[in-house]
Amino acid sequence: IGDKTQLLALILAARFRKPWPIIAGIVAATLANHAAAGAVGAWVGSFFSNATLHWILAACFTATALWTLVPDKMDDDVSTARKFGPFLTTLIAFFLAEMGDKTQVATVMLAAQYPDLWLVILGTTVGMLIANVPVVLAGNFAADKLPLTLIRRLAASAFLILAIVAVYKAMQSSGWV
Repeated sequence: IGDKTQLLALILAARFRKPWPIIAGIVAATLANHAAAGAVGAWVGSFFSNATLHWILAACFTATALWTLVPDKMDDDVSTARKFGPFLTTLIAFFLAEMGDKTQVATVMLAAQYPDLWLVILGTTVGMLIANVPVVLAGNFAADKLPLTLIRRLAASAFLILAIVAVYKAMQSSGWV
């Protein structure tokens, strides 16, 4: 929440004013990106014990909580991609924007921890849609009216809570609780 993909969604919505091709592009790009990230996470997860994965997950959620507090800036200039239309522009821009982003890292972490890869991909994709579709539909109104600092803080708090749960599960797996 409050990252470059939301800023990208806002820019694309303002530029094209065609929400449904943009939303379809977000879905396609997110599914492709998170499927790749999930595959990496599942592969990495096969190398560690359950307790170790919980500790890694706790550390990653803590880092993501802190990372969420820092607002992203838009890195890419989408104006040159206008010739591709809203769907293809969104597909390419979102796929690239997700590379190394918080949600991609979270997808890798979750796929390493949980055996149902398709549920991880589905969950992270739905999370992206929950975060970005309202921005696309609301367009410029959302950028001016939403308290992004508060939203970032709430998202960081949620990641911190997930880190605490992961620590508890790590302690359970290690036999400490």
